[in-house]
Amino acid sequence: MGAGHAHVLYREAGSPVHRLPPEVKIAAMVVFTLAVVATPREAFWAFGGYALLVAAVAALARVGPGWLLGRSLIELPFVLFAFALPFLGAGERVGFLGLHLSVEGLYGAWNIIAKGTLGVLASLLLAATTTTRDLIVGLDRLHCPQILTQIATFMLRYLDVLIGEARRMRVARMSRGDDPRFLWQLRGLAAGIGALFLRAFERGERVYLAMLSRGYTGRMPVVWQGEGAATTGQWLVAATVPVLAATIAAAAVVLT
Repeated sequence: MGAGHAHVLYREAGSPVHRLPPEVKIAAMVVFTLAVVATPREAFWAFGGYALLVAAVAALARVGPGWLLGRSLIELPFVLFAFALPFLGAGERVGFLGLHLSVEGLYGAWNIIAKGTLGVLASLLLAATTTTRDLIVGLDRLHCPQILTQIATFMLRYLDVLIGEARRMRVARMSRGDDPRFLWQLRGLAAGIGALFLRAFERGERVYLAMLSRGYTGRMPVVWQGEGAATTGQWLVAATVPVLAATIAAAAVVLT
């Protein structure tokens, strides 16, 4: 995969966060998320501290709040589910604007929205500052199982190929009078999806056989050139946010 491969969430910039090696950013995001998940839901102040950390990293990475909030709408289905919990929850209830809401349901809704939103924002910041190619490099440097990194590599490499093939199949169907908007023509759409799956499977078999003929032994060659792993100083810099998050989580557990 070439160095120029990026994804729709990546934002080109020369910020200090962009320049950090991918493995330290991945590790920092995972530790931050674990700290958020481990925080008791009653510690409201702790989530405010996490939000400040996310805002500081976003400002340092030159990622605007509008961009983050717009992409975070992906969690909307979970937010809608959370809003239903105060009405569906059991136990003690409180009155609010004429409504009788479950206390346990209110805590559950807050827990889902707060932790889910912080996790989504942290993931978006990672995606906005790291190309897909660098994400795979980072996972490889963190000794992620080879089978997972190879699957991700091929998925990203051939995703555009499959999308283009699906687009051509759709054009062919439409040119022959097929219109999937009508219910009785869904059979043709299903057949097209099946044909695309078979083509992708056959392509994967051919690629695998070609790899074996070229000496593939279960491990892909190094995909980065002239780039060293993260230094101790870079790890220390990247550890600032997760260490602060872990400190906040520990304080929240003790004080709650």
